Amino acid sequence: MSAATRVEARPTGVEAASTRVNVDGAITAVAGVLTVVLTAAAFWLSYEHLQEVAAQHGMADAVARSWAWPATVDLFIVIGELLILRASLAHRVDWWAIGLVTAGDGASIALNVAGVGQDADALNYVVAAVPPVAALLAFGALMRQVHAYLARHAMTGVDAPPPGVEASLTPVTVSVDRPAPAAPAEAAVVPELPAPVTVDPVPVVVSSTAVDLCPPVLYPNRVDQLVRALYGTDFTQPSTARMTHAMAMVGLGTSESTARTARGRVKAREPYLADFPAAIAS
Repeated sequence: MSAATRVEARPTGVEAASTRVNVDGAITAVAGVLTVVLTAAAFWLSYEHLQEVAAQHGMADAVARSWAWPATVDLFIVIGELLILRASLAHRVDWWAIGLVTAGDGASIALNVAGVGQDADALNYVVAAVPPVAALLAFGALMRQVHAYLARHAMTGVDAPPPGVEASLTPVTVSVDRPAPAAPAEAAVVPELPAPVTVDPVPVVVSSTAVDLCPPVLYPNRVDQLVRALYGTDFTQPSTARMTHAMAMVGLGTSESTARTARGRVKAREPYLADFPAAIAS
C-alpha cells in the first residue's frame, strides 16, 4: 500500500548569496593574477639592475656571467620563501629559511642602491630600492595565497564551500500519511494457569570436618630444591645422571656425590618419596 508524502522545504538563501560568492571569487582571481604580474615585474627590474651593476664592476666582457650573477642573490629569496611555506604548512618555524630570505632581500636592496653610485640624486636611490622591496612584498603576498590554498585542502581533503554559503544543510520537513492499524478480528484466548504451589524450605545443617593439612617443606639448599622438583615431573625417583644433568643446566656443577647427598636429604625430610618407583634410580 503506498503512502502519500508531503515535502515542505524552506528557502535556503543560496540564491541571495550567489552574487556575493561570484564577487569574492572574481576579486580573489584578479588579486592572484596581479600579484603574479607584480612579482615578475619587480624581480625583472631588480634582476636587470643587478646585471648592470655586475657589468660595471668586472663582468663587462662576460655577458653570460653578468646575467647569471644576480641569481646568486635573488634565488635566496625564492628558496627561503618556499622553505617558509613548507614549514608553515607543517605548523613549525624554520629560522634557517627566514635567514635566507633576510639575507637575500637585504643583499638585493643594498646592491641595487649601491649600484647607483656616489653623489647621486636622492630620488635615484629611491628608484633603485623600489623594485627589490616590491619584489619582496609581492612574493610574500603570493606565498601567503598559496599557503592559504594548500592549508585549506590539507585540513579538509575536499574543496571548502565558497564564502557566503552556509555549510549546514537546510532542514526539510517531511510528513507521511499512514493508514491506521486494523483492529484485531477477535481477542486472543489466554489459558488459565494453575495456582502457584508454595514449598516450605528445608533447613540444611552445615557441618564441617577438620582437615589436617601438612605444612609445606621448604629446602634452603638449591640442589635440594632441584632434586625435589625432579620427583614431581614423572613421579619416579631421579637417577644420578638425571640429577647431574639438571644441575649442569642451572649452573650448579655436575658432582654425582652432591646429587646423591641431596637426594638422601630430600628422602629423609619426606619419607613417602621412597615409595616412588626406583627403576631408574642408581
